[in-house]
Amino acid sequence: MEALSLLRSLNRVQKNTFIACFLGWTLDALDFFLLTFVFVPVAHDFGKTIPQVTFAITLTLMMRPLGAFIFGWLGDRFGRRIPLMIDIVFYSVVELLTAFAPNFATFLFLRALFGIGMGGEWGLGASLAMESLPTHTRGLFSGILQQGYAFGYLLAALVYWIVFPHFGWRGLFVVGALPALLVIYIRARVPESPVWERNRASAKTPRIDLGRFIREYWLLLIYAALLMTAFNYMSHGTQDLYPTFLEKQRGFGVSEKSMITIVYAFGAIVGGAVVGFLSQTWGRRRCIILAAVCGIFLIPAWIFAPGTALLIAGGFLMQFMVQGAWGVVPVHLNELSPGEFRGTFPGLAYQLGNFAAAYAAQQQAWLAERFHGTNGKPNYALTMAAVECLVFLAIIFLAAIGPEKRGREF
Repeated sequence: MEALSLLRSLNRVQKNTFIACFLGWTLDALDFFLLTFVFVPVAHDFGKTIPQVTFAITLTLMMRPLGAFIFGWLGDRFGRRIPLMIDIVFYSVVELLTAFAPNFATFLFLRALFGIGMGGEWGLGASLAMESLPTHTRGLFSGILQQGYAFGYLLAALVYWIVFPHFGWRGLFVVGALPALLVIYIRARVPESPVWERNRASAKTPRIDLGRFIREYWLLLIYAALLMTAFNYMSHGTQDLYPTFLEKQRGFGVSEKSMITIVYAFGAIVGGAVVGFLSQTWGRRRCIILAAVCGIFLIPAWIFAPGTALLIAGGFLMQFMVQGAWGVVPVHLNELSPGEFRGTFPGLAYQLGNFAAAYAAQQQAWLAERFHGTNGKPNYALTMAAVECLVFLAIIFLAAIGPEKRGREF
């Protein structure tokens, strides 16, 4: 009931701003995940192997810090709104061009450019949303905002199911250009961040001094990047190889894998909103630590459950905790951020962590090949369980030693 009252407390402008930021991140994730459904046909068309095509994903992740820096700097210099619109148009156009890539080299180049656009969107959207919302509502809406990523995955699955049988993999990327239409909504309904406008009016937005940013805040940036590295290892480590585990070790077919994936995606969405909401009262670090502790205790049900029903419940609860912790991230990073660098700092810290964890899936697959099960096949379950246990412990430690500025006024 309290969450519903928070939803009703927003005025029209605040609702429009949050909807735009949520859709920007959701559609960004949609465009990213489309490729994960069509590795095989893309490899066939370009005459490449599947591992060669999956490198496009790694390349996208590696380019995201550059996008966070470029568009974050623009956001601090010229406001959040205009750079956000430019970024959405940019990644949408790149997605459309991907549909017409004549060769594999061009395809990889376009996926690298898409990584720049994807890296820029989160920081701008998160800062615009957090600066536009009332302080007491940030926890709930931080959790909802971050789960745009999970909604994007569900939309990608839907687009793949509807479009691919009729138009092939290139048709998916044509649909992926539709986010550009969101700019019309932003242009008509979303104002500039009131915090940025107020600072500009009071002459508190001097020319961005990147040298001062590094000198004064390098330690905070390193801490935030390490925390985001652990977070990205947590999410990629529990998600990327899980379908492979379900198929190779549990013997599930396409229908069963899809069903389990949808169930744990809903767990992620619910967890992000619930834990984000609770962080407004319980504290950001405390909620992160609590979610990580619960994640450790859920590992047996998540990966070693003897029955299908318990495995599904374990997957739902695990993603509830994983994305529950993630739901705190937008508000936590924005509250930690220096005010004059709020366009740059949160997105750059997030994407530096994403860069460091870009090889998480490959590392787990490599380990699985070296720890065989009793049948002589790769033991994904043991590898994923061991890695995630260490990752959860790292998150607990980093959250415990770090700062918190819950409720900080912008």
